[in-house]
Amino acid sequence: MHMAATAPSETTAPHEGGPLTHRAAPLAGFTVAYPERLPAGDVLLRHLAALGADVVRDDDGADQALRLTAQGSAGPLLDCRIDWSDPGTNGVLDETTVQAAAGLMAVHGRRTGVPTRIPVDYASACSGVIAAQGVLAALVARERGTGITSVGTTVTHAGLLTISQYLAAASADDDEIVPKDAPENGPPFRSRDGVLFEIEALDQRPWQAFWAELGVPVQDVRRAYQPFVMRYPKAVSPLPATLAPAVAEHDFATLTAIAERTGMSVCRIRTVDERREDRDALVDGKVPGPWRFTPSDDPAPEAPGAVPPTADQPLRGITVVEAGRRIQAPMATLVLRLLGARVVRIEPLDGDPLRGMPPMVGDCSARFIALNRGKEVLWADLKSPEGRASVVELVREADVFLHNWAPGKAAVFGLDSDQLLKVNPRLVYGYSSGWGDALGDNPPLGTDFMAQAYSGLAEQMAVDGAPRPSLMTLIDVLGGLVAAEGLIAGLLWRERHGRGLRVDTSLLSASTVLQYDVLERPRNRHAPGCGNTAAPVLDGPWATADGWLALSARSHTAVGRLCRTLGLDTALTEERLRAEVARSLAARPTAEWVAGLDAAGVPATAVATDLTALPDTPAARRALTRQECTLVTAPWRFDA
Repeated sequence: MHMAATAPSETTAPHEGGPLTHRAAPLAGFTVAYPERLPAGDVLLRHLAALGADVVRDDDGADQALRLTAQGSAGPLLDCRIDWSDPGTNGVLDETTVQAAAGLMAVHGRRTGVPTRIPVDYASACSGVIAAQGVLAALVARERGTGITSVGTTVTHAGLLTISQYLAAASADDDEIVPKDAPENGPPFRSRDGVLFEIEALDQRPWQAFWAELGVPVQDVRRAYQPFVMRYPKAVSPLPATLAPAVAEHDFATLTAIAERTGMSVCRIRTVDERREDRDALVDGKVPGPWRFTPSDDPAPEAPGAVPPTADQPLRGITVVEAGRRIQAPMATLVLRLLGARVVRIEPLDGDPLRGMPPMVGDCSARFIALNRGKEVLWADLKSPEGRASVVELVREADVFLHNWAPGKAAVFGLDSDQLLKVNPRLVYGYSSGWGDALGDNPPLGTDFMAQAYSGLAEQMAVDGAPRPSLMTLIDVLGGLVAAEGLIAGLLWRERHGRGLRVDTSLLSASTVLQYDVLERPRNRHAPGCGNTAAPVLDGPWATADGWLALSARSHTAVGRLCRTLGLDTALTEERLRAEVARSLAARPTAEWVAGLDAAGVPATAVATDLTALPDTPAARRALTRQECTLVTAPWRFDA
């Protein structure tokens, strides 16, 4: 792994050889040696350790690559490298500049109309998960006879994959309409007693009943529903001004009672400290892996001769059946397809309704294409015996089955893990839920923004001190990536042990991947080296004469170089210094600043605000392809 030399705090370090908290250890017997620990690589190491690998320091790792060995092997089987960006991409050297160059700031900032940094290392976390997917897929291919020896990825490519639906929509045949938002109109909403909370409704009946009890005019309730449900694909939620004041007239207890009567889901925005106290958050002071593995007790027969994998398609010959909606499950199986698997989607007889979500490419939604391109479809009515039987027959010869139905729905359909593992003992059965079993048998709707609220992530997303979930689908996408990671680990375990198993993941468990540091840090604990004054945070984004600029300037050295270039006094207070930096950078165009700051030793990059222009930028060019619309290519490089 190779990144700029910015060491994380001790609380983000992987627990070397740490205890496994699951019944299956896909990487038992493997040792991972690493040369350094950095944000993306730390997530990778944590996950490999949680899957059973021993993790040790490699002080001789001159080429900065992680190396994986197995018991009894004469030498390393596989190495893995994570770079910030592709060679020749200047100025993209850390999380901030990746978010700027890959368009994440633009999407996250849509609500206010100003590009905004996601306050957690989101692209790094996602790239760590993607690197783990590559390592696991390579090991599956090795078990199946193809000797992959190297895996590589970049944080920038991972960041682009996280906004794939927004990229596709921006380049569709139709013009994408992103209306202006007024964040003060909610969500989240604030009750009379000051409680901030999220709400969720996936159909109009509870939505209309809830607001009717609060006395909101019918016309406002009706016109608010569409922008409310479309907030996840558009990253804005322009609601009428009458909703927030109606909520503010009632205490949270009253609002909760109204929600229970009307069927609306409500979730109070909790703090990270509250999340830390949950029974599923920590095990012996450490955040456990975001998957739960339950192996079958029945041995599986040998598989018939399958299509062999190749170096660039390590999951070639694997068949995946997906019964998924929205983003989480489709993202998971998109990853498996990009790795070479055959994916068959189960859709209603009249098709997935999201196929018709504007903007369109021909007769299909651009967003739908971004997540489901290249997948086959089985149309089936799961309420009928014939429809369910057709799915069972498909699963009988499959390797993976994944769904994200509501709790209990799989059992109603007769498609739960107990039933399908009897049909196919080699099956890796995946369930990607909202909450797992953390909230009991009757949880609220488990969607991205509800998970951000419950997990404490909304507190980490605070704007001017006020907790507010991001409207970019952070957890839906990461939940899909984590689900794919668990499924590939399940395939590896099956190949090594000859039994099928069940893999459970959730949006809530995925949120912990962004919270390792804050959940594991004890309350009131000071960071190491607290006697040293931290460098001012001057990374931006900053407005220039013609756009926006992001800087890689989080050390005293980089801040000093920036101040010398701008003619500023480093002794100024941070508030005054930020004001002077803003004034200085606003005077010249972005391109001039990128060149001048780079020459002064301060890496800088333009903030991408036009998603349609990303395919022409050096940072994104190799990761994007123009087909029906702009699509993100597979984010791994494999060598045999």
